[in-house]
Amino acid sequence: MVTDSLLKTYAESDALGLAALVRGGQVSPAELVEAAITLVERLNPSLNAVVHRLYDMARAQAATVDRSAPFAGVPFLLKELASSWTGAPNTNSCFYLRDVVADFDTEVVRRMKAAGLVLVGKSNAPENGWSITTEPKLYGTTKNPWKEGITPGGSSGGAASAVASRMVPIAEASDGAGSIRIPASCCGIVGLKPSRGRVSLAPFGDYWYGGAYFLCCSRTVRDTAAYLDAVASALPGEPYTPPVPDASWLSLSARAPKNLRIGFTVTPPNGTAIDPEVKAAVLATVAAFERLGHHVEEHDMPLDANGVWATYTNMTCVQTAATFDSLETVIGRRVTPGDVEAVTWAIIERGRATSGVRHISDVEQLRQVGRDIVGDLKAYDLFVTPTLTQLPRPFGYYDMSETDIDRYNAKWTDAVFAFPFNISGQPAISLPLGWSHGGVPVGVQLVGRYGDEATVLAASAQLEQEMPWRDKRPAVSA
Repeated sequence: MVTDSLLKTYAESDALGLAALVRGGQVSPAELVEAAITLVERLNPSLNAVVHRLYDMARAQAATVDRSAPFAGVPFLLKELASSWTGAPNTNSCFYLRDVVADFDTEVVRRMKAAGLVLVGKSNAPENGWSITTEPKLYGTTKNPWKEGITPGGSSGGAASAVASRMVPIAEASDGAGSIRIPASCCGIVGLKPSRGRVSLAPFGDYWYGGAYFLCCSRTVRDTAAYLDAVASALPGEPYTPPVPDASWLSLSARAPKNLRIGFTVTPPNGTAIDPEVKAAVLATVAAFERLGHHVEEHDMPLDANGVWATYTNMTCVQTAATFDSLETVIGRRVTPGDVEAVTWAIIERGRATSGVRHISDVEQLRQVGRDIVGDLKAYDLFVTPTLTQLPRPFGYYDMSETDIDRYNAKWTDAVFAFPFNISGQPAISLPLGWSHGGVPVGVQLVGRYGDEATVLAASAQLEQEMPWRDKRPAVSA
């Protein structure tokens, strides 16, 4: 039986805190799994964050956990997109793949297991990940635990909702145009997109020319740093190999940085408006950095964001189409319009219709843009922006039944500060540093130099002390 005392400890602890209890013998991995199961069963009917409950797998795994591992016995969710964990469904929230079960572990999953994380389920995601909300037809809408009727973000919306509500302390997330940072902002948690190449996609070689990234959602900076230590991997021969620090990211995150040169902006580079409460959160963060002794200056990005967004989304269509073509060997037949949502089909058709000459031209343009972004920000140790320019949108705003892919993509203007750093490869984190008058979280983004997650995490830990969020809880929470 799961006691109230255990549930209280579970809900109030971060992932490293729970692992320390396991190592100290105060709780067992099996007890933590049962606590997670209890809270998923209690909270998930209201949130629909967990779409596959893998309790039998979790109970079996808990019995074999290495209690000296960094996340020994910590309950965990894998995102229902891309990563493969042997024996778990692997559907990408897509009807076409609804019967697929993984028969191998991706490299990052192998590292998750070695770190002691115990899989209790898989979190909801939009079909094929191409949305900044989480409303797939296959599994239904994930709710935001802070307020009814608004999105938890996407594509890692299920992960963010589950972590914010304390079903689990940490969960896998991935990011192709803001999909770690956006749900972190909407749900009031921590979401780091690491540097390009920091986490291996093996056995796959690459995706979107380094535009897709994998890490986690958590409630504390130290959990994110320790998770990065656990899963970071650039295997020999991989296309991107960021520099590696001489100490763990967890230890580096605890070293308070001094005299950082920090740039910031509250001016969207696509000419759209910014919500006053979002702007206030960024300015409050800037003021906190100044109190901490850092040098801060305003700097607006000279980026043709609308043009670059069109090029980036065109580029992604080609590999998406190729992926669905390759899946024919798994499913045994070619994908049809009835197998996928309208937006996904429009992406596939766009990708198939794009010539090789056009595609390589898009890639070259994006390489140049990425270089320009890095060059523009080279004077700064950190660059501060809104995560989203607006508060979380109502359900239905991002509608994957849209048949016009350009019209659909044009609605992503709120995320204009997210996708540029998928292109540039720089690490970027969303922190819950603001709150609207209605009690909705507002994320602020910190962007670092390529390969320098250490400074991003250390500055984030400073802000976690200066502008604490740990005691804030959503309406739907353990």
